[in-house]
Amino acid sequence: MTPFNINFLDHVAIRVKDMDKSVAWYSEVLGLKKYQLEVWGDYPVFMLANKSGLAIFPANLDHEPLNPLSRNVKIDHFAFNVSQTDFKKAQEHFKTIGEDFTFQDHHYFHSIYLKDPDNHTVELTTLLVDEDTFYK
Repeated sequence: MTPFNINFLDHVAIRVKDMDKSVAWYSEVLGLKKYQLEVWGDYPVFMLANKSGLAIFPANLDHEPLNPLSRNVKIDHFAFNVSQTDFKKAQEHFKTIGEDFTFQDHHYFHSIYLKDPDNHTVELTTLLVDEDTFYK
């Protein structure tokens, strides 16, 4: 136990090939809101839902590319929690806009996974059981 409490995951920082394309994707596909403070310059661009989300930075395209199938020292995926109602709405939205996704049943959770323009795996997840019981 620590002498402090963590409230929630604030953000995950990702690097992308095309800032504009990624900002548009996260806005149009997931409905995240863009926050870009003038004092920061061109980046990071924050894409948020409520108080959590992503900090988007440009990738250094001069570096040797990583093996995209590697499961070493990189983010595997990141997840946004949604209500069961919004989980259903998200699936319908993705179908309407032609965004591919996969569904997984994790017993206590249902999840859908999709890929952003830079091939990051993005998860939307919803809890199927009572929150107070599960997180006790």
